[in-house]
Amino acid sequence: MGEGTEYGLVDLEEVETPGDEWEEIDVSDTEADRIARKRDREFEQFEERIKDADQFKVEQSVFDDATLAALYKLVQDGYVEAFGGPLSTGKEANVYHALGDDREVAVKIYRINASNFRQMRDYLEGDPRFEGLGGKKKDVVLAWTKKELANLERAKAAGVRVPEPLATERNVLVMEYIGTDDGRAKRLGEVHIENPQTAYEVMREYMRRLYSAGLIHGDLSEYNVVFDQDEGQLVFIDLGQAVTVHHPNSREFLERDCRNVAGFFSRQGMDVTEDELLEFVTSPEPDPSRD
Repeated sequence: MGEGTEYGLVDLEEVETPGDEWEEIDVSDTEADRIARKRDREFEQFEERIKDADQFKVEQSVFDDATLAALYKLVQDGYVEAFGGPLSTGKEANVYHALGDDREVAVKIYRINASNFRQMRDYLEGDPRFEGLGGKKKDVVLAWTKKELANLERAKAAGVRVPEPLATERNVLVMEYIGTDDGRAKRLGEVHIENPQTAYEVMREYMRRLYSAGLIHGDLSEYNVVFDQDEGQLVFIDLGQAVTVHHPNSREFLERDCRNVAGFFSRQGMDVTEDELLEFVTSPEPDPSRD
C-alpha cells in the first residue's frame, strides 16, 4: 500500500440510514430443495459436469445433492455462468471465483455438516430474526447463510464498504468479487501498511456505522478486512456471525472486536486503546425504539 493511500470511506450522503430495525428472514424450503427432490435430466447433467470439474474433485464433501441443486438454480437465474477455482477453503465454507452475468463474482458455499455448528447456534440464539429456529444442522446452516446476506445488505445501506450481496439459495451465497486478475484481495494482516493512522480511522468509522445500524461484526480483526486495490478502499468481509445490538452477547462481541482492532494498530506503532475505540464506536448509541 503506497504512501498517501486514502482508504476512502463510502460517502454517507449516497446511502440509506438504517437504524436498529431487523428483517424477517425466511429459512423454509426453497426451489433448490424442490429441484433436489425431483431430479430432471438437465439437473443431472449439471451435477455430472460439476463433479467432473478439476477444481471440485477434491471438494466433493461440500457438494451434496441439495447444494448442487442450489448452484443449478443460481445458474438458471443468471447469477452464475461459469465457475473458476477456489479463493479460500475453511472448516465452515469454501469460496469460489465465478463469472456472473456481466461481472466476476464470489460464490460462498457453507457446509451443511459444519464443524462449528454449536458456535453458529451461539450467534443465532438471541438474534430476534431467528426466534424459534429449530435445532437441525441443516436449518442452522441455512439460517446462517440468509443471515450473512441480510447483514451485508444492512452494512451496505449504512455506508460500510462490504462485498455487494447479489443472491442466496439455500447454503450458497453469491456476492461481489473483491480482487484483481492476479487473485483475491489481500487481507489487512497480509500487507505492509504505510499509513496506519488513516486505515485505523476508516476502520473505526465503519465499526461505528455498523453499530449505529444496530449491528456488531463479532469477529473483526485484520483477517476480516481486505484492501480493494481498484477502489483504494478497505472492505469488511465475513459478516455471517454479525449480531444485532439486542443479542445477549453483543457487548462481549463488540469489546472483543475493539480489542482485536486496537491491538493490531498498536502493533503498527499507534497509540490506541480498546477503551478509546469502544467509546468512539458506541457514540452515538443506536435508538432501541427503532424495531
